[in-house]
Amino acid sequence: MKRSKIATLVATAPVGTEVDVRGWVRTRRGNKYVQFVALNDGSTIDNLQIVFDMARFTDEQLRGVTTGASLHVTGRLVESQGKGQTIEVQADTIKVYGTADPEKYPLQKKGHSLEFLREIAHLRPRTNTFGAILRVRSALAFAVHKFFQEKGFFYLHTPLITSSDCEGAGAMFQVTTLPLGDVPRTDDGAVDYSRDFFGKPTALTVSGQLEGELGATAIGEIYTFGPTFRAENSNTQRHLSEFWMIEPEMAFYDITDNMDLAEEFVKYCIGYVLEHCRKDIDFLAEHFDKGLVERLEFVLHNDFVRLTYTEGVKILEECGHKFEFPVSWGVDLQSEHERYLVEQHFRKPVILTDYPKEIKAFYMKQNPDGRTVRAMDVLFPQIGEVIGGSEREADYDKLMARIEELGIPMKDMWWYLDTRRFGSVPHSGFGLGFERLLLFVTGMTNIRDVIPFPRTPKNCEF
Repeated sequence: MKRSKIATLVATAPVGTEVDVRGWVRTRRGNKYVQFVALNDGSTIDNLQIVFDMARFTDEQLRGVTTGASLHVTGRLVESQGKGQTIEVQADTIKVYGTADPEKYPLQKKGHSLEFLREIAHLRPRTNTFGAILRVRSALAFAVHKFFQEKGFFYLHTPLITSSDCEGAGAMFQVTTLPLGDVPRTDDGAVDYSRDFFGKPTALTVSGQLEGELGATAIGEIYTFGPTFRAENSNTQRHLSEFWMIEPEMAFYDITDNMDLAEEFVKYCIGYVLEHCRKDIDFLAEHFDKGLVERLEFVLHNDFVRLTYTEGVKILEECGHKFEFPVSWGVDLQSEHERYLVEQHFRKPVILTDYPKEIKAFYMKQNPDGRTVRAMDVLFPQIGEVIGGSEREADYDKLMARIEELGIPMKDMWWYLDTRRFGSVPHSGFGLGFERLLLFVTGMTNIRDVIPFPRTPKNCEF
């Protein structure tokens, strides 16, 4: 008999058929006449109740059936007479694959704090909460590929090891094979990188954007989706040292095209999750964020307001609200400013454009005013910025002037500048932190809870 997944049985409910189910025990209860086991195989938030008629089974056969144990059960699917489920399995056979000592297994039937579960990230996927989050994460990742593939974009694999710092912030994890106990030096005392594996300083990437631009200026429209790394000593609920980024880059797109794509993309992702993960979303809403579904629908069914940074700052300055961080033209807006615009002023998602060039990256296209660049940030309720992007500077001379103005070392980036030397075109792109989107979609408040194994300062377990 072929194994059936619980998600399939719950959806189709083929009552009267013989079934083969396998999974992990969530709970066991009963008396000397009948025992009830809630079995979950990870395919759905739903448990499947297994009924053991103790006239047919011995105590010895069920001795290892405790919370956390793994079972293989065959039996007949019948309508359930009890509350909480519509179907159940009348067991015929049982095999205990693996036991879980109740004295040692940490996930007993009781409430566990999210802080505690982070300490056992290797086991927390077995909880209802993290099973739901991982299923949503998987569906959302698939939606990313589905959206771009259906629009004719090409999936570009950009390097994880690089010698370029896209953001210019220097917060990169160095990659080296040099012996740290006896680092080779040049005559003037500097590290001799010529003896390193790549012959020069290298690090884990902070973004695939620069290489993405190479792809876009060759095959038109690309997207990247992969891990990125930031060596920032930030112990906040919104920062990870290793996270996943989605970065489309598009030739012949201006800033308006870029905004249109970003709005369409996030609405598609949210709609996909609501359609394909509704049970998991409803569970997370019930237990963590009562307003989750309403907020997702809010983004899905509202056009995004578009206004300039200058207009946004004026609204913030005149609103009368006392912010923790003062706001004035030229400052980098904080989450509290962004959320005020979205949640209190407009009550809609917001796209801010035309930021001061001093607070944005070197590669953004400069506006004729000489003060601002064609940047865009997409702002969501509860989370603030979820997407950052821009039209890229296509003019070689302007790009070089900005690089020299900022003192960015570009000696190893001749390849990037070649896209402006040879056949330069208008082009745009944006970056979306996958875990930031997951925070919004799941209603969780700590980014460590939407990635299977979080990497943060002083934490690299599992």
